[in-house]
Amino acid sequence: MPSSHSFQLNEIMELIIETNPGKLLDIGVGFGKFGFLSREYLELWDPAASYTSRKHQIDGIEAFPDYLTPVHHQIYDTIYTGNALDILPGISEKYDLILMIDVLEHFTREDGMKVLELCRQKSRNVLVSVPRVMSVQEEIYGNTFETHRYNWKKKDFSFIPDKFFRYNFKSVICYIGEESGRISKIVSKRLMRRRIIRILEYTGLKKPIKLLTCSSAT
Repeated sequence: MPSSHSFQLNEIMELIIETNPGKLLDIGVGFGKFGFLSREYLELWDPAASYTSRKHQIDGIEAFPDYLTPVHHQIYDTIYTGNALDILPGISEKYDLILMIDVLEHFTREDGMKVLELCRQKSRNVLVSVPRVMSVQEEIYGNTFETHRYNWKKKDFSFIPDKFFRYNFKSVICYIGEESGRISKIVSKRLMRRRIIRILEYTGLKKPIKLLTCSSAT
């Protein structure tokens, strides 16, 4: 599908926003969802930005040109068309973050390893999401790249240093790179606050909830 399930949106956008990449590359653009959301939350939520400002460079790679519409070209600065294995070596940019959201399962394990290594060379950070349970899928909309080829697990990322996993019940979300330590701490603290707030709500202690909510906003 030129899309991905909605149950991981919060986790992925939290990681993108915390990274705040000046240059972002979205591999497997598809419907353009994460390019659109990144443009919205990286640009519009900047207090110093104007409505039309484009301070962040958002590029994409799409293997199937028929997915691209005029909307894509309004959101992305540059869209490369072709297989990421062929495109990545020729890109001279050094990105702050590369996205591979529900993309890696469309590669064989061997080619997926190559793509991951290329991403690590081309970017300071890489954000990958793959399904926990991979369904059988052949070509869709005449696109042979949609075929599911390998069901990635956490152990398949064991060779990569500087990473952490963000829990999601439907996906394996792995953040790789220079910012992994810093962002892992931020996310862990935020999750702990949320758990404490839920416990306090359950016990009916409302005053501590207010204090925790205020402290989490700072």
